[in-house]
Formats: sequence, structure tokens, C-alpha cells
Amino acid sequence: MAEHDVERRPATEAELQAMVAAADTGAREPPGWTGRLLFFTAVAWSIFQIWYASPLPFVFGVFILNDTEARSIHLAFAVFLAFTAYPATNRSPRDHVPYLDWALALFGAFCAAYLFLFYKQLAERPGLPTTLDFVAAIGGLIILLEATRRSLGPPLVCVALVFLVYTFAGPMMPEVIQHKGASLTKVVNHQWLTTEGVFGVSLGVSTSFVFLFVLFGSLLEKAGAGNYMMQVSFALLGHLRGGPAKVAVVSSALNGFISGSSISNVVSGGIFTIPMMKRTGLSGIKAGAIETAASVNGQIMPPVMGAAAFLMVEFVGIPYAEIIKHALLPALVSYVALFYIVHLESMKIGAQPLKRDRERTRRERLLALGLGISGTVIVIAAIYYGILAAQALFGDAAAWMIFIAGAVLYVATLWYAARFPDLKMDDPNAPLLRLPETWETVRTGLHFLFPLVVLLWCLMVEQLSPGLSAFWATVAISGILVTQRPIVAAFRGGAEIAAAARQGLDELIDGFALGARNMISIGVATATAGIVVGTVTLTGMSLIMTDFVEYVSGGDVFIMLIMTAVICLFLGMGIPTTANYILIATLMAPVIVELGGQGGLSIPLIAVHLFVFYFGIMADVTPPVGLASYAAAAISGEDPIKTSFQGAVYSLRTGLLPFLFIFNPQLILIGVTNFVELALVVAAATLGMMLFAAATMNYFLTKSRLWESAVLLLVTFTLMRPDFWMNKLYPPFDEVDPRRLVELAGVAPDGARLPIVVEGDNLEGETIRKTVTIRIAGPPGDGRARLVEAGLRIVPGASGPMVGQVQFGSYAKRAGLEPGQQILAVKVPADRPSPYLMFIPALALLGIVVMLQRARRARVGAAPAAERVTA
Repeated sequence: MAEHDVERRPATEAELQAMVAAADTGAREPPGWTGRLLFFTAVAWSIFQIWYASPLPFVFGVFILNDTEARSIHLAFAVFLAFTAYPATNRSPRDHVPYLDWALALFGAFCAAYLFLFYKQLAERPGLPTTLDFVAAIGGLIILLEATRRSLGPPLVCVALVFLVYTFAGPMMPEVIQHKGASLTKVVNHQWLTTEGVFGVSLGVSTSFVFLFVLFGSLLEKAGAGNYMMQVSFALLGHLRGGPAKVAVVSSALNGFISGSSISNVVSGGIFTIPMMKRTGLSGIKAGAIETAASVNGQIMPPVMGAAAFLMVEFVGIPYAEIIKHALLPALVSYVALFYIVHLESMKIGAQPLKRDRERTRRERLLALGLGISGTVIVIAAIYYGILAAQALFGDAAAWMIFIAGAVLYVATLWYAARFPDLKMDDPNAPLLRLPETWETVRTGLHFLFPLVVLLWCLMVEQLSPGLSAFWATVAISGILVTQRPIVAAFRGGAEIAAAARQGLDELIDGFALGARNMISIGVATATAGIVVGTVTLTGMSLIMTDFVEYVSGGDVFIMLIMTAVICLFLGMGIPTTANYILIATLMAPVIVELGGQGGLSIPLIAVHLFVFYFGIMADVTPPVGLASYAAAAISGEDPIKTSFQGAVYSLRTGLLPFLFIFNPQLILIGVTNFVELALVVAAATLGMMLFAAATMNYFLTKSRLWESAVLLLVTFTLMRPDFWMNKLYPPFDEVDPRRLVELAGVAPDGARLPIVVEGDNLEGETIRKTVTIRIAGPPGDGRARLVEAGLRIVPGASGPMVGQVQFGSYAKRAGLEPGQQILAVKVPADRPSPYLMFIPALALLGIVVMLQRARRARVGAAPAAERVTA
């Protein structure tokens, strides 16, 4: 038999776990004292990060670290574990650590910790590196690149090397990207001995925020929350047509809440859902593609978003809660569309829903749905208003009262769960499957809601820093890990309470080690991405990139966006999402904002950064190196390239959204002023994305004709961008006197964006006119003070107001404002008919397609079987 005729064998669970380990945690698991050393080093890293994120250093006044020192220790742990946990090559030993790796690990840890060990000396001689500084910096850069190659492969290393070469070879570059170059002393100082390069913002976010969220996700998984979410999804959706595939969509969205890895998301859920999908009639390729698309999209689901949300706080300069608000609707719409794609695939093959042990009447189903929704609303309201009431009644003692009440509720949920046997998933490869009842499943894991409530409350209501919020959530899940088993054992009257307590403690420590090992690749990736960021700040590359992209794209914003999307996909083929986002956000985001402004288009910064992020995650799906697709293909036993192509088709909706919200920021809830408008935007976006899915699948109520799919695409575009057609009839903005800027800033609502037209000379002496958006925060009041809060001071000029001081790192600075620019006008919404009127002809066209397809479906359904097959 020819090699290509050999049937592929689905990977075993051990092989899948090895695949995840090779990508996420390192493939080495040596026995004996070496394994224990690696284990306890990882645990020590987690303990250090918890200490650093907590208020304890300030309470006890010991081991208080500044940001630079903490980043140095963070990277030292990451580099040490990279050399000890990741083999140098595929042929390197897995059962022990070679002497060379020990030497590289220790030397790398020393170089990374250099800023912590010699912090005082470096502060006393800035810009004057000694011989030891040179050794630590140059050796550290080389060691960091090798650690990156081991944990992530060569692509990110190649990118970093290209930028380092560019730093030195600037004078020899073509004129369009030429710069004056830099000396070795300047590069060493900039890239390693300050916080401009390796130890810059990206590594800072990894240290302060990302580690705690990765650890939180690992502890949730250890506690059983991931399996619980899968079971709840299956109980809720398994009875629907194509139920297992819909379970994959929803459970991946829930797991994306806590997981930052596409591959681990695919494996943890796909090992169950992919065989189940195949049993319902879906091909292995489509089953793997659905799981891939659902799992990769988990990274766009707030609040964690694969760590990108925390980076956006630094890059965009807006609060974390606002990042979540802007990211939520596109993520939900994308998942709704994928859910609908699954439904259409199930309709195509005539898949039948799975049966429950007892079929309920329509009245029972409606009653259960009503009780479920109303119960959820009541619980959320009780938690929210209960905490507010405790804060109002008990003042400073409220935290203790809330803790006591939470502990009582936690024990009560475990008492209730202990009355029933633990639920386990049936074998997905077995011929029969028991579909669990929803409440039977939900009641077994109600206590998992507590750490999620803590996290969301701290982030969204108290608006604590992401790091401190993750700390308290980690404390909550750590408490659950240690106590849930012995408490349940006690309620069940068992004699194994001590053993259960030991198991819980072991799981906590294992979770600490797993969380740290999951962070190795992220830690070194963010550090290596810092080389690129350092090159940009050292060489002025952002201005060079603006000229280069403008030259290549001819100043066309749409072509520029296509270029950016292609670059994201290309880099993402071998670079993790977090590093990919850092690179493109540093290089291309300012370019998009600048050239868009020069074209008269006011693009919000958050829209640009979400655009970059979305296409970064798409690389995990698309061929030829879609790693998540390879993982899904290993489970299904199908061809990974075919799985990648099918996953890319399913992910077209994710690729469409960024283009839409660049030109229509209402899709990320910018410019939505009231509840009615919010409802219209949400409904139109949801329906539009579902119709786009139907058009790309060429199947709506029945198999679509080509012109019907074209009409569905036209309706989709109108629903998602109604202003496009209205702009052809009426201008969207009026330009008013720039002297009204202070007045308009004073009355603007919180979070409003004021577009202003400015003009000034660039570094080449060319006069540039562009549109820039200023974000106005806080309650209405003194307009001048609100502008200062946004980072902008205006001063009078001969021809009107001018840009005075622009605060470094402010939103105004990031938006492209510079001192000395003349303010020519302020743009205000024009008095014109509502763009939503365009929904009327769009829905009329949709109605025509619906009527035609319903009639055709009825004719096919009434035809004899032979004719139906032909149709």
C-alpha cells in the first residue's frame, strides 16, 4: 500500500499531552533530584509572583521590589527553566538535563538577574557600561535568543536578529528605511541595561499581570473547572441538532476565559468533542476545524484574551475595564456566527440531536429555561447588591464580612454538591452516550463561581489593577483547591478526610508548578519582543515605517490594513499571539493611526490594536503552520493541512470583523449613546455575522444559489456598516471653529471621542494635515481640565488655537498629536438622517431571499426521495 493510502491514526492521550508539553510547558520531565529541582524552581517562581502582586511586601516592609528588579527576577526564572525544561533539539535527552544546559541555564539566569543584582551600581553610572556590563548584556542577548529558539522555535529569533542587524546597519540600508545607526555601547545600554528594550513594557506586563492570570487558569484547571465547564456546556446543548459541535463552541469560549493557549484549549476540549462530532456524522476534518476555530477564538474572549488585554492597557492608555467593554461584542458575535455555522453543517448532513434519558414536554422545557435565566439573574443581582450593601453597612469591616459570608456560601454549595454523586463524562468513543440533565451537572460545581466572581468584581466594579485582581482571584481558587475535597469528604461521612486534604494540597503545589511552566515561553517571548520595541525606540523606526508603508500602499488605508493583516498572519506562523501582538502593535499600529488621520479617517486606537490582535490569533488556524489545527488533526486522525484550510474557512468571520470595526467603531461600542442604539447595534451585528456565515457556507434555509449568497453578503455589509451608504448621501461630520474645542470638551460625555483636524510640519519639513481623535474621560465639567487629563494643553496662536504641551505616554500622544500643530477644526456629527434607516432596504432584501428559499425548501421536501437526492 502506498504511503499516502495509510489511514491516519488518532493520537493517544499521552501523545496529545506530549504535544501540549512540547509547545507550552517543556518536554523534559526528568526523574529523581533533577525533576524535583525543576518542580520546586517552578513552584518558587509562582510564589515569587504571588508575593510581588500582593500587598504583603508593603504590609511587612520586606522584599519590596521596584518594577525593574521584579522584571529581572521574572526573566531569570524564565530563562533558567527554558534551558532545563526545553531540550535543545528533537534528539536531545528528555530524561535528564545535559551539563551544557545546566551551564547555559545558570549563566542565563545570572545575566537576566543582573539588573536586580547590580541595580544600585547601574543607577550610579547610567550610560557608562563596564566590562562586566558588556559581558552580561551581550551574553544575555545571545542566551535569550537561544532560550526563545528552544521554547518557541526559530521565527521570533529570526525577527529579533533582523532588528538587531538593522540597528547596526542603518547607514547601509536603502534610503526609505535608512537611519544613522548605533554603537555597541548604545545598543548594550538601551537593550539590556535600561527598561527601553528587553526589560521594557512587554516584559513588565508579563511580570505584573500575565503570570498571575496564567497561574489562575492553571489552578482552575487543576480544581476541575475546565472539565466542569465542558460538562455544563454538554448538558445545556447536547440535545440540540449538532449538539457536540455546539458544545465545542461554547465550552471553548468558556475555557478561553481562563486559557491563553490555543493548543491546550484544543486538546483539553477536543479530546472529547471531536470524537463526539464524528459520531454525529461530521467528517473528521470538519470536526477538527470546528474545534480549532472555537478554541483559537477563546483568545479574543474577555477578560483575559490571551494576555493581550493587559498589553493593550499599556499601548492604548485606557482603563482595563474599557478594553473589556470594547472587546466584548466582537467576541460574542464571532462565537454566535460559529455556533450558526455548526448549525448549518448539521442541517446539511441531517444530523439528529442526542436523546435524553427522559424527553421533556415543551412546557417543561420552557419552564426549565425560564427558571434557569431568572435564577441566574437573581443570583447575579444578589451578589452585586449584597456586596454593595455590606460595603455601605460595615464600612472598613466590609471586606471581612464579605469574606465570612462568601465562606459560608462556599461551604453550603459543597454541602449541596456532596449529596449527589460526582458526574463523569461518558467515553466519547463508546457506542452509546448518556446525555446528563442540566441541573444535575450545574449543581456539582457551583463553588467554581466564587473565584470568577472575585476576579470580575475586582476588575470591573472595584477597578483594581489587573495584577491585584488576579492575586485575589488566585487566593480564592487556591483556597478552593485545598479545601474542596476534604469538605466534601466530611459531608459524605467518609474516613478519608486527611487523604483528601493531602490531595488538595498536592494539587495546589502541582498547579503552581504547571502555571510557572506555562509561563516559560510567554516570559522569554515578551523579553525577545522587547528587542524589537527597543530597536524601534532607538532608531526612530516608527517614523520610518510610516513613510515606508505610505510609499507601498500609496496612502490608501484599506491597502494598508490588508498589508498589516498579511504581516500579522506571516509573523504568527511561528510566533505566539502575545509576542505577535507586541511586534505589530509597536510597528504598525502607529502607522495605521497616522496614515488614517492623514486620509481624514479618525480611527480609535483601540480599534487598531484589536485589528492587530485578531489577525495575530488567526495564524494559529491558517495553513501551513496553524499549530492549533495540527493539534485538532492529531485527535481526529485527519490531514492537518486540510483541517487548517477548513478551519480558515470557518474563521473568515473573525477576519471580517476587524475591517468592519475599523470603519464602524460602533461595533466596539464607541459612539453608542443610549440603550436603544446599543440594542440596534448588537442585533444588527449578530444578524449580519450570521448572514455572512450563511453566505460563506452557501447554505441558508436551504442550499443557496450564487446570487442569493451575493445578496446575503450585501445585507451583511449594510447591517454592519449602515453609515457607508448614508455617507454617500450626507457627510458624517461638520467642521466647526477650533475655538469651540474647550467648550465641546467640557460637555462631552464620559468616554467620548472628539475628532480634531490639525496641521504641522514633520521631521522632514513637510506640512502634514490629519485628523486625530482625543478621548475625553470623566464627568462633564471644565473643558480645559478634561483636555489636560487627556494629555493635551492648547495655547493661543496667531491663526487660532495650537497644540501646546502633549504629555508623554498620554492618549493624546499615542493618537499622534505633537507640540506646535495648528488646530484647524473640530469635527462634530452632522445633522442628517439616521444611518440605521439603511436597515430597512437591507431587511427587505433579506425577506425576499427568505421567501424564495422557504418555497424552494418546501418543494424539495414534498418531492419524492429520488428527486430530493437530485435536488
